[in-house]
Amino acid sequence: MSRLFGSVRARATLAATLVVAVALVAAGTAVLLSLRSNLLGEAGTQAERSAREVAAQLAAGTPYDELSLDVDDRPVQVVDEDGRLVAAGEDLERISGTGVDAVEPRPGDGRDDADDEDGAGEGEIGARATLSDGSATVDGETEDYRFAAVAVETDDRGTLTVYAGAPLSAEHGAVRTALTVMLIGFPVLLVVVGAVTWLVTRRALRPVEGIRREMAAITRSEDLARRVPVPGTHDEVARLALTTNETLAALQTSVERQRRFVADASHELRSPIASLRTQLEVGAAHPGLLDVEGAVEDTVRLQRLAADLLLLAKLDAGERPADARVDLAALAREEAAGRAGVTVRAEDGVTVAGSRGQLVRVLANLLDNAQRHARSAVEVSVRREGGVAVVGVADDGDGVPGADRERIFERFVRLDAARSRDDGGAGLGLAIARDVAVHHEGTLTVRDAPAGGALFELRLPAA
Repeated sequence: MSRLFGSVRARATLAATLVVAVALVAAGTAVLLSLRSNLLGEAGTQAERSAREVAAQLAAGTPYDELSLDVDDRPVQVVDEDGRLVAAGEDLERISGTGVDAVEPRPGDGRDDADDEDGAGEGEIGARATLSDGSATVDGETEDYRFAAVAVETDDRGTLTVYAGAPLSAEHGAVRTALTVMLIGFPVLLVVVGAVTWLVTRRALRPVEGIRREMAAITRSEDLARRVPVPGTHDEVARLALTTNETLAALQTSVERQRRFVADASHELRSPIASLRTQLEVGAAHPGLLDVEGAVEDTVRLQRLAADLLLLAKLDAGERPADARVDLAALAREEAAGRAGVTVRAEDGVTVAGSRGQLVRVLANLLDNAQRHARSAVEVSVRREGGVAVVGVADDGDGVPGADRERIFERFVRLDAARSRDDGGAGLGLAIARDVAVHHEGTLTVRDAPAGGALFELRLPAA
């Protein structure tokens, strides 16, 4: 049971059925109440019409024994102001709901033979009728009735009240018929609604199940090149499938990048480690042949590579930079000091918020790259453009071909002219520089320098 209602389709079907059931009950109740009210109103109108017919006779002075009281075989009573029955229908056997239970007037009650002989004065019929419910037995048949009471003011007989009833059998029959139809039709309608909802949600959720199965298959196979099917419905499910495929593509790219990174890192580490081991083994066997200087260079190279890999790992982990104020002009002058052929042209007061250590690393990597490719001169510029701090590092070398201007920022990438490890390093400097720029909400790009060569521009939000 819990598994069944753990299904979206089952919950949607149950919810739709419950909503329709509540709506049907509310509508059915309103219909029944309205039908009953209308039928009661109609019965009340009929009863009042019958009472006024008798009241008109009384107002005209008609004696009690000459009244026409058999109005459509309905119960009729005439009561005087003392509450005594003075006239009633001939076939009336029992009555309740009018306040007077008598069905036959007693001899002398409310009757004055002398007055009858002399005639009676004109009377006035009341404008309003009072309605009540009760029952009566007429000619052996007992039914529920709607009674109307109409008062008649006469000069010689006082105030008389005429009670006339209209049967409620039509109202009861109509209500019972409507209730029977609802009791039979509502369950059938609910079954139809449930079945239609079940089928519609099944069809609507079929692509979702296809996406789930494909995702489960991808998880089992670990094949990130696979993609989930995209339905041609152009709805939320189709957008979900497209977003899922985009996520899979991004994940595949990330995993492949990570694999390449591990493979390249292993390759870069293998050479200095093998060289250092060889030198140490030779030194152990022949102390006089130990190349201490080469061993130190390999150790330093390993240390730098390990530091680069550690920094990249921190950047990949999303480590936020420190929120310190860094003066880029002062930083540029410090990094350029002692470097041959490097000049600085900087505006004072250009500051940014971030990690001084990481920004030092960016500028150092850019200067190392520029000096590696420059013929004779490298220029560092620092300026402010609106709310952006711009650091430019330009060299007078051969520049970077347009097709390689994005590739050089990938990890372990070295262009053909810089493949030598003695000249180019491991190919992580520019990748680290761009990642640091991105983590500082900035950008790092390369274009042609005005005087030839390459111009690297670092743009960061100014503090």
